[in-house]
Amino acid sequence: MAGNTFGSTFKVTTFGESHGEALGGIIDGCPAGLKINFDAIQTEMQRRKPGQSKIVTQRKEPDAVKFLSGIFEGKTTGTPIGFVIENTNQKSKDYSHIKDTYRPSHADYTYDKKYGIRDYRGGGRSSARETASRVAAGAIAKQLLSKIKINAFVSSVGDIFIDKPYQDLDFTKIESNDIRCPDTPTAKKMITRINEIKKAGDTIGGTITCVLQNVPVGLGEPVFDKLHAQLGKAMLSINAVKGFEFGSGFCGAKMKGSEHNDLFNEDGTTKSNLSGGIQGGISNGMDIYFRVAFKPVATIMQKQETINSKGELTQMQGKGRHDPCVVPRAVPIVEAMAALVLADFWLLNKMSKL
Repeated sequence: MAGNTFGSTFKVTTFGESHGEALGGIIDGCPAGLKINFDAIQTEMQRRKPGQSKIVTQRKEPDAVKFLSGIFEGKTTGTPIGFVIENTNQKSKDYSHIKDTYRPSHADYTYDKKYGIRDYRGGGRSSARETASRVAAGAIAKQLLSKIKINAFVSSVGDIFIDKPYQDLDFTKIESNDIRCPDTPTAKKMITRINEIKKAGDTIGGTITCVLQNVPVGLGEPVFDKLHAQLGKAMLSINAVKGFEFGSGFCGAKMKGSEHNDLFNEDGTTKSNLSGGIQGGISNGMDIYFRVAFKPVATIMQKQETINSKGELTQMQGKGRHDPCVVPRAVPIVEAMAALVLADFWLLNKMSKL
């Protein structure tokens, strides 16, 4: 299986399956001498881990990160950083009913047809549990980029949206509720909606908005490696993501150039920021903001028609522990992937100036 490595300078390779012995990763390219805050890494893991509230999957995993290499006396050595995250609460029997059955909108069918074999226990490698390794790596990237502020939050669940611009939100309130929405009245509505959906044995989608502040001018490479192109790739690589837009996004397509252009101030900043902090594929020093759309979780506790490995029509119903809405736990994943992209370009930018 190819495609397990992300990045060009700050590289991350992940491994492991949902119900295997462990997940893990290797970070290559992290500079030597970076002092590592292990508590901060574990805090990021706590934000992503299952079982953290009543509106997420009740699988109980400590998600403790064990570092195997690349760190000595609390600092990076410049060599590959290896780490593992042990699985401790697998219930593989919950998936025995889909051993020969393909779940609708999952990777079961495509994995089986591509590889001729699949790990049906929780989806194996296709499970969103793989993102635990991304969050661990992203936590180190965040420490490398200590001057850059990275804040993601849930901006919608179903048809419930925050009706304020991000500039009017208090990011310190993101962690104040289970849904990770900084607008308290909207957060309450979102949580109520998710609980209703959960009781009906169904799932619901939503969006996450991410804001990157204090990003230096000059990150991103022209043509194929534009900063927004790499951010888009990073976000679309996350399980359940169906859409990505930055800056004015699709709304910008409705505007005239005279309305959309960001006029300059004398200091190089712009009066507006419909460009979303990126022009010509390169960061311009303004806030970078983007939105990521997540589909409803594919596993639902209702009977659905499907097919089995013999091509026969059959019925199946989800069992086990699953998220009724993925967005609360996806917030740290979005932040981690943004950090990995920025770390990659930040190092590349430093190298180009040597």
